[in-house]
Amino acid sequence: MEIKNAWEKYNDDNFKVVMDFAEGYKKFITDAKTERECVTEAVAICEANGYVNLDTYIAEGKEIKTGDKVYVTNMKKNLLAFKIGSVPFEKGINILGAHIDSPRIDLKQNPLYEDTELALLDTHYYGGIKKYQWVTLPLALHGVVVKKDGSSVNFVVGEDANDPVLVISDLLPHLSAGQMKKSASEIIDGEDLNVLIGSIPLKGEEKEKVKGYMKKILKDKYNFEEDDFISAEIEVVPAGAARDLGLDASMVIGYGHDDRVCAYSSLLALLEAGDLERTGCCFLVDKEEVGSQGATGAHSAFFENTIAEIMALMGVDSNLKVRRALANSKMLSSDVSAAFDPNYASVNERKNTAYFSKGLALNKYTGSRGKGGCNDANAEFVGQVRAIMDNNGVTWQTAELGRVDAGGGGTIACISANYGMEVIDSGVPVLNMHAPWEVISKVDLYEAKQGYLAFLKDAK
Repeated sequence: MEIKNAWEKYNDDNFKVVMDFAEGYKKFITDAKTERECVTEAVAICEANGYVNLDTYIAEGKEIKTGDKVYVTNMKKNLLAFKIGSVPFEKGINILGAHIDSPRIDLKQNPLYEDTELALLDTHYYGGIKKYQWVTLPLALHGVVVKKDGSSVNFVVGEDANDPVLVISDLLPHLSAGQMKKSASEIIDGEDLNVLIGSIPLKGEEKEKVKGYMKKILKDKYNFEEDDFISAEIEVVPAGAARDLGLDASMVIGYGHDDRVCAYSSLLALLEAGDLERTGCCFLVDKEEVGSQGATGAHSAFFENTIAEIMALMGVDSNLKVRRALANSKMLSSDVSAAFDPNYASVNERKNTAYFSKGLALNKYTGSRGKGGCNDANAEFVGQVRAIMDNNGVTWQTAELGRVDAGGGGTIACISANYGMEVIDSGVPVLNMHAPWEVISKVDLYEAKQGYLAFLKDAK
């Protein structure tokens, strides 16, 4: 099956649309490097487009009706946005679901220590990373510190041009003969991902003078104490902005394409949608990279509870009808695919892999090896999605996550499918997936948005 390069359908008149859309996305992933920051940015985008917080409807006892634009957040790490359609919820809604957490390094609860008059932060990595990729890079801290009195401090260090950056050190080649004999998974041990943050001693201290100076900086500049790390969520991420890649500026290199590239394009598709028959929904969820558990993961009841709240405000207070609404819904699990890399061709089967510039990638199933843990969309639903994409001129392709026995992975698709709804994975192909700096094609980003928009309008 031959798929034309999506760039070929863009001429001088509409080429700029693709490039301009990527500019908005680059700003989004530059400003939103944590799930909390993603929700903050998404709320700002929603409100700028006339969306109203569901809590306002609940507090005022205000009826939700066709055409209303509603959003709600959960613990500052999830967002649900709805464009209310004319068809009753009981008949189902059309959902775009993406996750906004990305592989990273987290600070431990008691992270600050001194060793040989260097101050460091102890860490625990989050999600599936190649640990050796995170050493010797300029790093930034993004986080929130919640004090015992309930007040909080949000801070970012390492992103402004005048900020210092941080680093995880590595062994010099001259002394790394033993290290280089280890397997790639053992070259850097998880407990050795310690972030170097300072070396100046605090005058007047008798011991741990460098740590003492770091504590003074935390207090004077960032307004929190060492003990406050206990109730903090601080993430170590690559420092720097997303940038154009390639002499033709056709690609974007940045942190967190997985899965914020699908989150952004899903949200923008919903905002662009006009009047809808079936309600359109964008669900931005946390914790996918570590199994989707917890109160902000896809396994939580947040989605189901919100559907019940909205239906109640539409005059339908029925548990049975909530369950019907969920079962009759249809969803694109908006998650990235692994792009074919000619440098590592052997891990892919060429007929069934995602390629750059070939558009939105549909994954009928993910999972590992024998489809373990997959969703495996029904043929009827795949056929409907194919027709929607073709009828709307969307460039799309099919994909698997590598050769049958090469590995694999999962998404939130199987979780939503537990409600009985039809779900298929669909997303943007990514190079360097789970690395500190990932790469996507701008035209794939735009085709994804167009595909998501078409699904919201036409899925029945």
